[in-house]
Amino acid sequence: MDLPLPFLLIFLGFLPSSAMSQGNISLGSSITATSNGSVWESASGDFAFGFKEITDGAFLLAVWFNKIPEKTIVWWANGGNLVQRGSKIQVTRDGRLVLSDPDGQQFSIAVAAGNNVSYAAMLDTGNFVLASENTVNLWQSFDQPTDTFLPTQQFIKDSRLLARFSVDNYTNGRFKFILQEDGNLVIYTTEYPLDSVSSSKNAYWASNTFGTGYQLMFNQSGIIYLIAQNKTILQTISSDTSSTANFYHRAVLDFDGVFRHYVYPKAGGSSSGEWQEAWSVSASIPSNICTAINALVGSGACGFNSLCQLGDDQRPKCQCPRGYSFLDPDNEMSGCIQDFESQSCIKNSQDKDNLFDIYEMENTDWPSSDYEKFVSVNEDWCRDSCLGDCFCAVAFFGDGNCWKKKLPLLNGRIDLSTGGKALIKYRVNNDTVPPGVENVIPNPKDSDDATLLLAGAVLFGSSVLLICLFLIYSYLKRTKSKVQPQSIQQPLATAPGMNLLRFTYKEIEEATNGFEEEIGMGAFATVYKGSIQFENRSLVAVKKLDKVVEADKEFKNEVSAIGRTNHKNLLQLLGFCNEGPHQLLVYEFMCNGSLADFLFGNSRPRWYQRMQIAFGTARGLCYMHEECSTQIIHCDIKPQNILLDDSFTPKIGDFGLAKLLKTDQTRTITNIRGTKGYVAPEWFKSMPITVKVDVYSFGVLLLELICCRKNFEQEAEDGNMVLTDWAFDCYKAGNFKVLVEDDEEARHDMVQVKRFVMIAIWCIQDDPSMRPTMKVVTQMLEGAFEVPTPPDPTSFITVI
Repeated sequence: MDLPLPFLLIFLGFLPSSAMSQGNISLGSSITATSNGSVWESASGDFAFGFKEITDGAFLLAVWFNKIPEKTIVWWANGGNLVQRGSKIQVTRDGRLVLSDPDGQQFSIAVAAGNNVSYAAMLDTGNFVLASENTVNLWQSFDQPTDTFLPTQQFIKDSRLLARFSVDNYTNGRFKFILQEDGNLVIYTTEYPLDSVSSSKNAYWASNTFGTGYQLMFNQSGIIYLIAQNKTILQTISSDTSSTANFYHRAVLDFDGVFRHYVYPKAGGSSSGEWQEAWSVSASIPSNICTAINALVGSGACGFNSLCQLGDDQRPKCQCPRGYSFLDPDNEMSGCIQDFESQSCIKNSQDKDNLFDIYEMENTDWPSSDYEKFVSVNEDWCRDSCLGDCFCAVAFFGDGNCWKKKLPLLNGRIDLSTGGKALIKYRVNNDTVPPGVENVIPNPKDSDDATLLLAGAVLFGSSVLLICLFLIYSYLKRTKSKVQPQSIQQPLATAPGMNLLRFTYKEIEEATNGFEEEIGMGAFATVYKGSIQFENRSLVAVKKLDKVVEADKEFKNEVSAIGRTNHKNLLQLLGFCNEGPHQLLVYEFMCNGSLADFLFGNSRPRWYQRMQIAFGTARGLCYMHEECSTQIIHCDIKPQNILLDDSFTPKIGDFGLAKLLKTDQTRTITNIRGTKGYVAPEWFKSMPITVKVDVYSFGVLLLELICCRKNFEQEAEDGNMVLTDWAFDCYKAGNFKVLVEDDEEARHDMVQVKRFVMIAIWCIQDDPSMRPTMKVVTQMLEGAFEVPTPPDPTSFITVI
């Protein structure tokens, strides 16, 4: 690793903090369950062990964070059997932890190995232990985790977390997080109410470390990572850089099935001494629980017949479709029940077609409930087919295909990546209308009125039946050629050495409906939205290049640069068309657009979300610079070229200006490339260009992420127009708060704000040799070592 001396010194001096001394709880000691009862605290007071009142007069024996207002529970003993007021927990003289109710009935919570227990202790790590005289832990709560994983806690093979059932229900829920004996770290849905996992269920998230995964680590720097037996890091789960010295950390398998890493600042959380209202989420897996679960059995994220949609807070929101309501109104994850009588399948029944109708929902599907599929049909045909089929509860229409679905409906989701629309059947005469929608369907006042209405409907239907059939036939015949699904079964050819699909111009023209929907424009190209059904994808972005010399170079650069790459933070090139005058590139579609739209829009993105985008972008650049078989200099890193997928994972795109280096090359001479404000100084000095030009651009981008403003703002106050200059002035003055003045979440994390500003200043040094590599930048962002004091960026101007 090439490190400047200050980095090296800090790296060598990075040592773990030492453990704190603890107080002991003598044998025979006990605590009684009362509303304001006594507790056993850790030496620092960070954690407490005792009874927490969950509902009136019902208590949970638990360990919790004791210094914050929320008193967050991290471990419990009796989630499925809350005890009454007056119950008692005692460390018995024979070394057991015994819970007894007011009637004297006893339950052993912990039985230590052997009979050598000398005391109990609530440790500052959050671990409650029964220990021997020589401080050996004979039993510890860390070995019996519930839903929470804490820093320094061991998580070895066969260790598991079980989600609670709901926010205030501590019985076992429907999700399990486990490091399997085969080394794979996975999250499953369970066979609720059992804790077991069906062999027919696949994990909805997995590390894919078969045979190598050995232990999950949660270190005191706040980083969670999976290691092999030889201590090699296999995968980083969360890379929050908030040290446990200044922040509380916990990782939880939440009741909604998402494994989240939470942080909470110590010492109040703000300069005014007021406590932060809630924990901040540093990382979540999976990023979208609604789309992650695809098992063919089980109730999914929100229960049977329900729909899951990711909210603005990145948490799943459960809802019921029209005609359905929650099974348990107090628990939105309980699933939904049908509020109307289903269509009868008995021949000559009274259930005529006009008693049911279809309610449309865009980007909505229950993908695991299909029982029949039809291709090359239109939406009207799909709708009528479901209305006429007594088994059909919902039909899904998309790309000229129609899928029929039956009850119970599984794994429902509303998401832009779904595309298409759900056609939901409901009974019109007792429909439950969603809140805020007036029911304009008249209900008959009595049975005679109902009979007359039904008879009228039948007569009317008979009189127009032939006309309708004729119109439908005519429409189908006219549109048949237009509804053929765009399905690419196999590429005609691939680019040499690359796994890219080659499309014909006609295929792309049809996929974009004649280049109908424009979603972006560049100097030499226009980007269109399209739909091409192959593998597990449908939506794509098609970049159509103008036929000019510059565009021809851009086309070759882009195919060459990104065609051989494979990284989650680089936009994936799926294929291309190079047919006569037509040059087009087909990319994966990014439903959340560019970082520029996200960052400089009307609403401010959350602090931790912006930092995760910084981490991902840094990792993508590190891959391009140091891990690709052919080193790539992007040359145009800016928010417009960072795209965001459905979980806001950043992906570096637009490689039209990229420069490829040969194996033995570290620098190159080329004309000025890039965008004003992000271009490194050496472009203007006839100096050789290296990967450090991307480091400079990333430094500017990082400041934009920190401050949530553009690198140049004409209307800003004097001295503040150029972001890089203003940031360094604030750094010299030690006034970091002004950079995040209107960002309360960032102001609660000033240690990190200062760290990231210092990293950015190292990146924007005028002298490229002073800039760290992207590997070092990534390590500093993730907290692998401290950030040295950066010099003035203009202190090392090279004279040419």
